[in-house]
Amino acid sequence: MVPFRQFLLKIHSRCNLACDYCYVYQAADQSWRDRPRRMELPTVRRTARRIGEHARRHGLDEVTVVLHGGEPLLVGAAHLDALLRELAVAGPRVRFSLQTNGLRLLDDPALLDVLHRHRVAVGVSMDGTPADHDRHRLLPSGGGSWARTAAAVRLLGSERHRELFAGLLCVVDLAADPVATYEALVDFRPPRLDLLLPHATWEEPPPGTGRREPPGAPPCGCGDGPAPYGDWLIAAFDRWYDAPRRETGVRLFEELSVLLLGGRGASEAVGLAPVDLVVVETDGAIEQADSLKVAYEGAPATGLDVWRHGFDAAAAHPAFRARQHGLAGLGEVCGGCPLVRVCGGGLYAHRYAGAGGFGHPSVYCADLDRLIRHIAGRLRAGVADLVGTGAAAPLDLMARHLAV
Repeated sequence: MVPFRQFLLKIHSRCNLACDYCYVYQAADQSWRDRPRRMELPTVRRTARRIGEHARRHGLDEVTVVLHGGEPLLVGAAHLDALLRELAVAGPRVRFSLQTNGLRLLDDPALLDVLHRHRVAVGVSMDGTPADHDRHRLLPSGGGSWARTAAAVRLLGSERHRELFAGLLCVVDLAADPVATYEALVDFRPPRLDLLLPHATWEEPPPGTGRREPPGAPPCGCGDGPAPYGDWLIAAFDRWYDAPRRETGVRLFEELSVLLLGGRGASEAVGLAPVDLVVVETDGAIEQADSLKVAYEGAPATGLDVWRHGFDAAAAHPAFRARQHGLAGLGEVCGGCPLVRVCGGGLYAHRYAGAGGFGHPSVYCADLDRLIRHIAGRLRAGVADLVGTGAAAPLDLMARHLAV
């Protein structure tokens, strides 16, 4: 059994934006409609107790609690403070983080006081340039949200609040210029960027790609077809990698680089590390990663909840165990791929097709193939430049993890 070290709590199930790509409100699973708007304190208290039990049983001295939504800051400053106090005494040391669209930071300054008090790392969702952001991340009125988001990010990045600023999260958009997107985000001096592929499956393909069919048997020839998302990410990678000084971290690029050089990844999007994240919904339901909402109605559900079950029951659940088998948990196509230890089959949700369920490669298989091979080439050249004639050892290490 792999214990959970990350607990994602859906503390508010509604949002103050109407983003057209949102996997919570726009995807197949619509369970948010039947859930309470916010996680009440008895549910928080019970969840904290379950976290403590799980940590003690597995000897965990530290866990991460991620506050999520919807828009988590809709709970308000007083409720946020109360729930953080409950979670802080769960048992192990708790690191708090929160993902927000940022708008409530402008409307309720008391929220920042609470975030400082509990040392909550805050990430903000922002999609690049004003035009690109406002194409998708809309206010309920239909207007764009970039101006208010930018004001919130500037506030968070100010000298007074910068210790809270964890970074920016951006969803890749083929209609946006990748270099302009990267540079617009870097202008805010974030400590880290996350560039996320839009959540998609073989049944609901990525925007701008048309219908795709999962490969049937190896060799799949993943790198032979169109890979527009791979090309987009390559352009962003080169801009990031070629900067005269490191302007920020980019999680996907760093994870792939570590994996290519033989290290251990820490992301569920790539690599073969077992999943150690569990979701608790506003009503206390224990679920899998909510990215699975893009697959079908009820895809993240386990039938478990914090009132009747501990997190050990979730860790032993077949749905979680299926995502903890590493290479043995992948299908035939991925198992025979030379990139598998780096790609890891891609994000679990992106593998879904009606026939065969999640036993397929990622719908972004071709894109990941192209991106990984490109990064490998850049790393190989960089290592050779750095160590000169002594390059054989690190290059051999890379070769053992990627046959390119």
